[in-house]
Amino acid sequence: MTASPRVPATGLRIFDGAVAIVTGAASGIGRALSEELARRGASVVLTDIDAEVHDVAGGMPAAAGRTASAAILDVTDYDGVQRLVDGVAAEHGRLDFVFNNAGIGVAGELREHTIAAWNRIIDVNIRGVVHGVQAAYPLMLRQGFGHIVNTASMAGLTPGPMLASYSMTKHAVVGLSKALRVEAAAAGQRTRVVRMFERLRPMDARRFAGKVLDQVARNRAIIIVPGWWKILWWLERLAPTLNLVLVERLSASARRELYAPVDR
Repeated sequence: MTASPRVPATGLRIFDGAVAIVTGAASGIGRALSEELARRGASVVLTDIDAEVHDVAGGMPAAAGRTASAAILDVTDYDGVQRLVDGVAAEHGRLDFVFNNAGIGVAGELREHTIAAWNRIIDVNIRGVVHGVQAAYPLMLRQGFGHIVNTASMAGLTPGPMLASYSMTKHAVVGLSKALRVEAAAAGQRTRVVRMFERLRPMDARRFAGKVLDQVARNRAIIIVPGWWKILWWLERLAPTLNLVLVERLSASARRELYAPVDR
């Protein structure tokens, strides 16, 4: 899973001189990844459904000869994603990275979900990633190189009570990423999945982004940041019943917090 597939000598650049698209780049991890890519010398196209992405791109550090630009993008609109990918590749003559990072969460018990909430999280978290892959992967096959980085979560590796719909979508992202990596390896492409857990992430977003890009450069198939989350992943694989007990306890704590009375 971590072996590096062969890439043509004229292929992928890490990261100086590379061209990257980041979705969900107006804030959080997407913004931090974009800033770190620019710091390392990449030309970055920041995309988001929020118009604030233009202000973020305008304040980005840029290496000599590199650019940081922004585009409004709804990842649930496949035609829009395809136009964006094709336009960036045409403008720069290549596309090295696509970070499918845009995502949303719906917290609470399943009994509180509505079908509208289900549809929205499926559209953004699953179809949004599918659209990014479908738009970029054929292009990367034609050019002979490229990275696709899909942001998932520890909820995509372990049970996610109180985040069941979110967990379901992230399991789908993990499954897609692992299958695509195997298919793409022979063609010189690279796919990986990034796991994070925003609520309990004990590090600054910029530090998080730096660690992720370091592991992207090493062609890691599965990137888990912070590293201590690997404990839960290993436990899920080696002792799923025990891990379920642990998750149930964490869920009980989260439920108490969610439904705790509010002092007025």
